[in-house]
Amino acid sequence: MATNAPKGSGRKGIVKGRIQVFNPHNKRWTKIDTKTHEFMDQYSRRWKAFKGVKKVAKKV
Repeated sequence: MATNAPKGSGRKGIVKGRIQVFNPHNKRWTKIDTKTHEFMDQYSRRWKAFKGVKKVAKKV
């Protein structure tokens, strides 16, 4: 059975080595690795951004 982690053990601050950009054609945020410049993931819900990942473009 899954349990909650102890309080305070989660991520603190921004995720390093990743950025996210907004794609106005499909209205979704795409996560990019800053070292390899590869697309990593795309958020499935429209207009919602990844948590803790630096945004380099604002939504239109």
